[in-house]
Amino acid sequence: MANIQQVAQLAGVSTATVSRFLAGGRVRSAEAVAGALRQLDYRPSATARGLRTGRHMAVGVVVPDIANPFFAAVTWGIENVIAPAGLQVAIANSGESVSHEAELVGELRRRVDGVILSPATETDTVPKHLAASGIPVVFVDRKLRDSSDFDAVEVDNAAGAAAAANHLVDLGHRSIAMISGPLSCTPGRERHEGFLAALAERQVEVDAAHVEIADFKESGGNTAMRRLLDTDDRPSAVFVANNLMSIGALKAIRETGLGIPQEISIIGFDDLDLGPLLDPPFTVIDRPTIAQGEAAGRLMLERLSDPRRPRQSLVMPVELVRRASTAAPAGRAS
Repeated sequence: MANIQQVAQLAGVSTATVSRFLAGGRVRSAEAVAGALRQLDYRPSATARGLRTGRHMAVGVVVPDIANPFFAAVTWGIENVIAPAGLQVAIANSGESVSHEAELVGELRRRVDGVILSPATETDTVPKHLAASGIPVVFVDRKLRDSSDFDAVEVDNAAGAAAAANHLVDLGHRSIAMISGPLSCTPGRERHEGFLAALAERQVEVDAAHVEIADFKESGGNTAMRRLLDTDDRPSAVFVANNLMSIGALKAIRETGLGIPQEISIIGFDDLDLGPLLDPPFTVIDRPTIAQGEAAGRLMLERLSDPRRPRQSLVMPVELVRRASTAAPAGRAS
């Protein structure tokens, strides 16, 4: 088992610096020390350190849907950073409910030193109440409409949705639909706005009947896709704004017997674990999911080490992954 001297040697710092970091003190080489702790799998006793420092030696993580593979991966990334630093991770699921989120945070605040949160809505008051009580908050994936007082890690939702829109237009589609997430949360609103803005810039009009607002869940994607397929002017392509809704939408298309992409193209946001293996392989807007969680974990460690440092807002890139679920509309060569 690694000892503190080995950690210090690998990080290129003194043992006193490692001890100060483990005690929650401010150190300039915080990331190097955290990396060495992770590489050596050094896990000091959280209980002993808590008694020594007066801290709980734990970080709470509250997400809206832990069953969503995206949030499971984000949480994995957070643990990759937090656990090697000797802190425990307490994970809670709000179920997209502001009231339940408030209950969870009320319980966590008595036993954690900070909370990494993906708030249920952009107008959520829970984070500000939590911060006012002296507990650091880091947003991951979602944030408040005014998040200037908080550290945050998100992705460029608008750019990703715009890339999806431009991809479909470049293929020749003009009858384009969207299944959006709820507009009350950051990803839902930003992807909705980014997609429509990109189509407007390309001078592609969107039929109001071709815009569905769903709930980021598989059942919501399925219901929305069924409605789109039942319209008099069925779209030739559809953008689905998250992974679970994409699964529901795919099932709805399959149930109608329509061919993908021969009769309808579909592109999603967030890669699916089986995306490359689907028939046809699924075109998506992808993002560095685990890295997003790791970045949030690092921001929390830095905030705990130096509560007065400037706030940071990180925006991670997205990438269009072209596969076979999108093609030129029927009757038009690509």
